[in-house]
Amino acid sequence: MQSVGIFYGSSTGNTESAAKLIQEALGKENVQIFDVANTSSDETANYNNLIFGASTWGLGDMQEDFEEFLSDLSNENLEGKKIALYGYGDQETYPDTFVDAIGDIYNELVDKGCEIIGFVSTDGYEYDESKAEIEGQFAGLALDEENQSGLTNDRIIEWTGKLKEQFV
Repeated sequence: MQSVGIFYGSSTGNTESAAKLIQEALGKENVQIFDVANTSSDETANYNNLIFGASTWGLGDMQEDFEEFLSDLSNENLEGKKIALYGYGDQETYPDTFVDAIGDIYNELVDKGCEIIGFVSTDGYEYDESKAEIEGQFAGLALDEENQSGLTNDRIIEWTGKLKEQFV
């Protein structure tokens, strides 16, 4: 597997913690982690395999550091890259905007010539709507620290197992 760059935005530390768990599951020797608050989007040029992580706040707002990073990312050449997405949301308190940030990132990247991988079944989640749901699946790994924190590790292990097969 070629090296992987994980780029995340985190306000409370949950998305950062997930980045570290993902790094561990993929193998620390293959993965570098970047907090987008302190990283330029041009750093993505150094990786053919990328993982982007952001949480959804309130009524569908993307974590602010990642929102700025995503805006800058629109100027980068992502053609031919494989990109996986993950994010946090709260399916009980905000069932109409659960992990919308994943959907917003997906919509920004889908026409950039990259391949978005790592779709996840919506089974086991209870929400009403999500921008992240694409043709009956999430466009990335959906995590919920508030209501399903006990499932996070298993979900990451299962997801990264699939990514290992797709990241070359």
